[in-house]
Amino acid sequence: MSSATDDSMELEAFRQRRQLELQQQLEQQAKQQAAAEIESHSQAQEQQALDQAMKTILTSDARSRLTNISLVDTDKANLLKRQLVTLHEQQKISIPVNDEQLKRILTSLSKSRRDASIRRI
Repeated sequence: MSSATDDSMELEAFRQRRQLELQQQLEQQAKQQAAAEIESHSQAQEQQALDQAMKTILTSDARSRLTNISLVDTDKANLLKRQLVTLHEQQKISIPVNDEQLKRILTSLSKSRRDASIRRI
């Protein structure tokens, strides 16, 4: 009979350990989900701020070009938006930027990749 009691005590201890493990896993998942939501929210706010800045920095034609670029390559469009905000903050561009000026800025951003040369040894 003590064997049955020992078995039931071990089983109860195992259940408690398992319940504690599951609870810890759930807490960890909740923390990760909360962190992901915070990150997503901050990215959305940053994107919204960039979009709002583009309304003041760019003309409608230039915004249209930027929209087309973002449809093809969102990373390049975001890089261009950040570059425009930086140039505006440093007062290196006149506001509003028209389509031709945007083309030149875009060319200067892409130039560094095009000028890469390969040397054979």
